[in-house]
Amino acid sequence: MSVTSRLRSFDAYPKTLDDFSQKTYAGAAVSLAAGALALLLFASELGYFLTTQVDPELFVDTSRNEKMRINIDVVFPKMPCSYLSIDVMDISGEQQLDVMHTLYKRRLDPEGNTIQEDLHDELGHGDNDTEHSKTAEELAKLDPERCESCYGSETKDSPCCNTCEAVREAYRKKGWAFNNADGIVQCEREGWSDNLKAQAEEGCSMHGFLLVNKVAGNFHFAPGKSFQQHNVHIHDLQPFGRSVFNMSHEIRHLSFGVDYPGLVNPLDDHNQVSPEDGSHMYQYYLKIVPTRYRKINGQSINTNQYSVTTHKKAVTQKLGDTGLPGVFFMFEISPILVQMKESRRSFTHFLTGVCAIIGGIFTVAGMIDSLIFSFQQWQKTRLGKQ
Repeated sequence: MSVTSRLRSFDAYPKTLDDFSQKTYAGAAVSLAAGALALLLFASELGYFLTTQVDPELFVDTSRNEKMRINIDVVFPKMPCSYLSIDVMDISGEQQLDVMHTLYKRRLDPEGNTIQEDLHDELGHGDNDTEHSKTAEELAKLDPERCESCYGSETKDSPCCNTCEAVREAYRKKGWAFNNADGIVQCEREGWSDNLKAQAEEGCSMHGFLLVNKVAGNFHFAPGKSFQQHNVHIHDLQPFGRSVFNMSHEIRHLSFGVDYPGLVNPLDDHNQVSPEDGSHMYQYYLKIVPTRYRKINGQSINTNQYSVTTHKKAVTQKLGDTGLPGVFFMFEISPILVQMKESRRSFTHFLTGVCAIIGGIFTVAGMIDSLIFSFQQWQKTRLGKQ
């Protein structure tokens, strides 16, 4: 045999002459269905190949001397902005009381509509524009160099209290409760009590961020201005004249650091409705895992993800319960760092998958076509014998 003849003997795909081939409608239908299915699966395999692969790795976290950013967006539909304060404490002893410089308050009416946006002041103003203008005119007439009394709470660093908020802050630093605004000239002049009563049926939205040490700690939303007394953290609830505080809330967003692709924050869009007949303490225990996300272009994102456990407790004084009505977030930092690394998928795996799809579909389609053709031939033979 010649070399070309020997080479032809290795042909695994022998050709059939057209004179001996027979085309059928069933074969055409099977071929079209197989081609459509092969195209669909090829598109799916191509889409999977073009997506990036994310591989997790674990390391010991050595980045402890850093600040951690906490992004917050929480709505309290039954608590006025003038009632709420947010405090931050950690195990290192650092405290941030009544944080306002990085958080904004938005006053809401009982239907949830915005009344006043992005408040940094403690109480804001009432809805009466005339009274507001009158108060502003009275304040403008005052001597800017005046030094008004702090009612016994003045210090060497802060000997003057020219506003109601300054008096309250001086009381807080002394560890005194601000029981009543009556008799305090600054508060009467600013209409502090009237504004407090006018906002009693409102809600509040708080959004912004906190910067905390990367150690275990807590932050909480609670009514009343906070102060320290005998190393005990206390919230002064007496000025509000009520024993029940409805701490219903919706956590629209809570995260620790920047977002990365695929991140799921378990408390986003979390809603809690408190009964009207009592105050409740809501506690969220968070386990924060430091995370580094490395993109395929080499860019690195240092952030955090977390898991959460929730607990609710009634603190109605009539039942003898102890505790403070509010929403508390206790967090711990994991010593393990999770690194998520993007990578491209293997082209050889993609090629193998495509060959398997095409070969498998057309092999199965050929078997189905052979069965259909054999069945048709059997029927013709049976009819011929009859």
